[in-house]
Amino acid sequence: MDPAIHIKTIAGKLHLHDWQVENTLRLLDDGATIPFISRYRKEVTGSLNEVQLAEIRDEYERLKELEKRREAVIKSIEEQEKMTPELLAKINAALTMSQLEDLYLPYRPKRKTRASVAREKGLEPLALWLLAQKAGDPETEAAKYLTDMVESTDAALAGARDIIAEMVSENELVRGALRRLYERDAIITSRVVKGKEQEGAKFSDYFEWSEPLRRCPSHRLLAMRRGEEEGFLRLTIMTAEEEALKIIERQFVQAGNEAARQVREATSDSWSRLLAPSMETEFRKSSREKADEEAIRVFAENLRQLLLSPPLGEKSVLAIDPGYRTGCKVVCLDRQGALLHNDVIYPHPPQNETARSVSKLLSLIDEYGIEAIAIGNGTASRETEAIVKQYLPSDSGIRIFVVSEAGASVYSASKTARDEFPDHDVTVRGAVSIGRRLTDPLAELVKIDPKSIGVGQYQHDVDQARLQASLDGVVMSCVNAVGVEVNTASPHLLTYVSGLGPKLAQNIVDHRTEHGPFRSRTELMKVKRMGDKAYEQAAGFLRIRNAPNPLDASAVHPESYHIVEKMARDAGCTVADLMRDETKRKTINIEKYVTSGAGLPTLRDIMQELAKPGRDPRSAIQEFSFADIHSLEDVKEGMIVPGIVTNITKFGAFVDIGVKQDGLVHVSQMADRYVDDPSKVVKLHQHLMVRVVSVDLERKRIQLSMKGVGSSQ
Repeated sequence: MDPAIHIKTIAGKLHLHDWQVENTLRLLDDGATIPFISRYRKEVTGSLNEVQLAEIRDEYERLKELEKRREAVIKSIEEQEKMTPELLAKINAALTMSQLEDLYLPYRPKRKTRASVAREKGLEPLALWLLAQKAGDPETEAAKYLTDMVESTDAALAGARDIIAEMVSENELVRGALRRLYERDAIITSRVVKGKEQEGAKFSDYFEWSEPLRRCPSHRLLAMRRGEEEGFLRLTIMTAEEEALKIIERQFVQAGNEAARQVREATSDSWSRLLAPSMETEFRKSSREKADEEAIRVFAENLRQLLLSPPLGEKSVLAIDPGYRTGCKVVCLDRQGALLHNDVIYPHPPQNETARSVSKLLSLIDEYGIEAIAIGNGTASRETEAIVKQYLPSDSGIRIFVVSEAGASVYSASKTARDEFPDHDVTVRGAVSIGRRLTDPLAELVKIDPKSIGVGQYQHDVDQARLQASLDGVVMSCVNAVGVEVNTASPHLLTYVSGLGPKLAQNIVDHRTEHGPFRSRTELMKVKRMGDKAYEQAAGFLRIRNAPNPLDASAVHPESYHIVEKMARDAGCTVADLMRDETKRKTINIEKYVTSGAGLPTLRDIMQELAKPGRDPRSAIQEFSFADIHSLEDVKEGMIVPGIVTNITKFGAFVDIGVKQDGLVHVSQMADRYVDDPSKVVKLHQHLMVRVVSVDLERKRIQLSMKGVGSSQ
């Protein structure tokens, strides 16, 4: 198909101009990444954002898959010598995979079916005679087809009906009409498998459940699918049989005679034996894909918020991975996150060495100039936090933070952790990860499989390839939005920089190790395998602090340095002066600097960057304290307590209130108005006040509400 048609199709679907789609596809084909296009090619795309660019890419890939399948279908039908001009026109006009497959269905090579057996017996002419529904006796007509293989008129008519049933099931008009009926009226029903009531109790909400498929939210569908896969539930997706039969009969039953009665019987058989199972399979697949898409979208948004969590910044940190019997693992990190010291203290039962533990902590704080303390939020977290707060001098100025441990154990046992700390065990590596998550969550969390970070739902049930692609895209987007300090970044962090990847990232680290820190962006061209294209894609996102050229620490791309230098000359100052002095920047009329390669969007970005070079888009970190409750038994209905949002789903948000069991704020309890999307009301790691609605000690469930409890932080 003509590429121009693809461009028009995509532009129409996404409500964009043809030229925006065409230019975007050209850049993508040329190897440009989405972060690079979004940040540095705004004039070319009309300032499309990353979401719009990804939609263009994904829609183009879908159309390419459709085109590939279209070619295979045409080839198959032509090889059968059954292609007609009318059929070819319909195939070329098909806009979706389901439309294309409906057209191909009658020509698809099949295994032996009841209809194919009947055809082998020579009964197709009888089937066509019945379909014509002319006057005459079917029994008399059927008698003409009696042979050694067809012993009676009843057998002949049954075979003819089998052929008609298959023809009905392969009719594109019927399938299209039934598809529309299912989209509108299909009901999904869940029933418990007999005898599995006790074993499958966690799915009890779905033992007797039924609702319109189009209204079934992603999380509910995925929960029911999991129950079915584990053998506790049985799902069906059906529509009203009466309506379905009306659709089929309108297409095939044209008279009121005996032949028509045979056709009606065949259409009923076609519905129950062929079409209903086929439609159910199709809508199981499409509803699963839709549920996957929504679950992946929510997971990706949660991951984005987590990766862009506020960093403490370069501080000397003492990190504690709490525990009871095995003690609390303690590490001291310098301002760059390097491990200086590790130890173990035993302030809790059974050892109860509180005084000794506190003495050791205070000694480490003094010896390593500690500026902040990070405490993991796992076992013994609240108790450890209480001891630290009780004995830390009030005038120390040291800030205390409770940090999520989700995924720390995965990191500590990974090859990445072993390579970083070959001489330390998993407990030390886990504590280091907790400390680094405080100073720079993005740099640390990129080392962990996103599925292990604890912000998704049903992440192991959705399409893993699609999930991985989506999460990788989020990580790349976040890394490039923040920018990377090239002289301190790990290979893992550099991997996600636009244009790099694992090999070039490692080459940068190897070059840095061998030749010392990079002093300018241009020195990156000396890195092994760093070509012009990779440099173009990566340079703007790599920062070199304290470089001789101050622009090397900014998001201004090297391709635009000459513009800034001209601005500085026109203002009678240096580039550094222009970046420091707002009054000098105000004298710049950016319209004077418009060129064919740099329009007003780029120039505005440059001026913003000169004002705040290398600005971190992440917000400032806030300290937080839980209420004086430590176990589920301490939680009482009506309490108003502070909490931290730990996960967001389509049905609500989970909130940690400090009792090792997150509570749920259902979407209906988020505001005094209708809320269709919890992510519009709360953000991951947001601090907020909640009211306890109910506590179920047996099921370990806490229901919370945000209504009427004051504003969140």
